[in-house]
Amino acid sequence: MYKEPIFLKPVFQERIWGGKKLHTEFNYDIPFEQTGEAWVISAHPNGPSIIENGPLAGKTLADAWERHGELFNKNENNSEEYPLLVKILDAADDLSVQVHPNDQFAREVEGVPYGKTECWYVLSAEADAELVLGHNASTREELERMMDNGEWDSLLKRIKVQAGDFVYVPSGTVHAIGKGIVILETQQSSDITYRVYDYDRTDAAGNKRDLHLERSKEVTTVPHRDAEVSPSKKTVDDLTVKTLVEEQYFTVSHWQLNGKAAQKLDHDFLQVSMVEGNAVVKVHGESYPIEKGSHFILPFGLESFELIGTGEFIVSHT
Repeated sequence: MYKEPIFLKPVFQERIWGGKKLHTEFNYDIPFEQTGEAWVISAHPNGPSIIENGPLAGKTLADAWERHGELFNKNENNSEEYPLLVKILDAADDLSVQVHPNDQFAREVEGVPYGKTECWYVLSAEADAELVLGHNASTREELERMMDNGEWDSLLKRIKVQAGDFVYVPSGTVHAIGKGIVILETQQSSDITYRVYDYDRTDAAGNKRDLHLERSKEVTTVPHRDAEVSPSKKTVDDLTVKTLVEEQYFTVSHWQLNGKAAQKLDHDFLQVSMVEGNAVVKVHGESYPIEKGSHFILPFGLESFELIGTGEFIVSHT
């Protein structure tokens, strides 16, 4: 059906911690004063992307997955919901401290197919910006006691980050994106979040957001273990590919283009987000302009494509 990239329109989400950088840094027409998230490649029911071109223009990515599975090599081995979700997040304020369940817990307790393992590529960060990543409890009893007593400064581990950093966040990891950070997040297609701590913030009506301490205690990995990743790098033509993580749910890479590069499509489909620059992607002799903030899928069966220009990309596949 498609002999071209499938371009997608972002879906924006209002968040108490959101800001305006999705407009100022990506030139998106954001609908909220506090726009926290752009779901840029999504088939999730809470924010499915709209296809912008080709025979399915105007349909959602969820529609394409459901009715045209051949675009993704959908078969009996991968027939559940679309597996991945890509977002750009603007943390104008600290996100809540949270944790996500694994697949088994998500299926048995929440009745959805996927838990949430995720990873972050830091697009920009203010000086001294930091993340919460992990905790200091040695046992589950200690974790529960420190949560119940509100010993957050002692419990939570923090790390400083800067643009270009990569962070892998398996399910069960206590985490939070800090103020002043813009990230691109690649994750399993799940919207299950258990909120651990929210700095006692209130909304416009003076209400605190709900916490999910009991669920959080159940799914948090104890003791915390820093995730190990082994990045690798290769250069083909004028394209440098740095594989950031390669594990059971997704492979995520950073691509740096400085000229021209031909690539084979060796996967069921490829998700591509351009985060800097201007270029074209060329498929079957047709050229499609792309720029910072462009997001597209290269569907199954394209075999090969060419990139021409200068820019940076975050690329993912299952």
